[in-house]
Amino acid sequence: MADANAPVIGSIGWMDLTVENADQVRDFYSQVAGWQSQGLDMGGYEDYVMMDPSGKAVGGVCHARGGNVGLPKVWMIYIVVEDLDASLARCREFGGEAVTEPKIAGGGRYCVVRDPAGVAVALYQTIQPPSADGKPEYE
Repeated sequence: MADANAPVIGSIGWMDLTVENADQVRDFYSQVAGWQSQGLDMGGYEDYVMMDPSGKAVGGVCHARGGNVGLPKVWMIYIVVEDLDASLARCREFGGEAVTEPKIAGGGRYCVVRDPAGVAVALYQTIQPPSADGKPEYE
């Protein structure tokens, strides 16, 4: 049965910004955009979930550490795809390149790619709840 709350294929499911000075940038968007922040434990440090005044999560501000080292300093959008491996193969076929290989995070798998113009974007595939054998199933 399809989940009515599942992200729509082709939609922008998330956005985040990865920078060296995440604390300063978090404070900037709090003051400029009215966003509030909530810490997200990253194992030794916190990244930040940014929320609008109603408390709805609108994006993230991340430290350029761990798995985020080397990511471009841009507001990265995460486009929801049905099959990450197939989308990554098509990316390469149509002149794009992988910046990162697929990683598991936040209930899904993602990778960062560059399109033929050199613009970075993330592709994201949600993971279905575990099956009866306890293994996650990909959409």
